[in-house]
Amino acid sequence: MVKDAHKIREQIIQLKLEHHDLDVAISRLAADPASDELQISRMKKRKLQLKDYIARLESMLIPDLDA
Repeated sequence: MVKDAHKIREQIIQLKLEHHDLDVAISRLAADPASDELQISRMKKRKLQLKDYIARLESMLIPDLDA
């Protein structure tokens, strides 16, 4: 379990970096009036998918409390 938790934490870090990079890229593209709206939309969708996946991984790290 410890190795699995470590792998999950590493994956979360990588996904958070990708999420941040997308956030920066979306901001830059949105500031450009000539930018491709479809590309921005796809990037926003990917960013939301990453957020959801990160949340699922983080919930896996929470120990089950069997009463």
